[in-house]
Amino acid sequence: MSFLSQLLDVILGGLLAGLTTFALSAVVADQQLAVTVGVILASMFYFSRNPWGTNREQAVEINERIDALYDRILP
Repeated sequence: MSFLSQLLDVILGGLLAGLTTFALSAVVADQQLAVTVGVILASMFYFSRNPWGTNREQAVEINERIDALYDRILP
């Protein structure tokens, strides 16, 4: 995995954390809970990129598709 792929993963993880925190903060009264859930979701995406509700073969296939998309987008 190249540096730019890792950087894109970090950016996507940050967007995921920010959007989740923003959406949950409008619903729940505890702002710290919204931030915690956002960070957990972003960490799960960045460190595993293992989609929920799939078996191992499907997860590998989805991650390969994500990597192929990154290869097309990034130089």
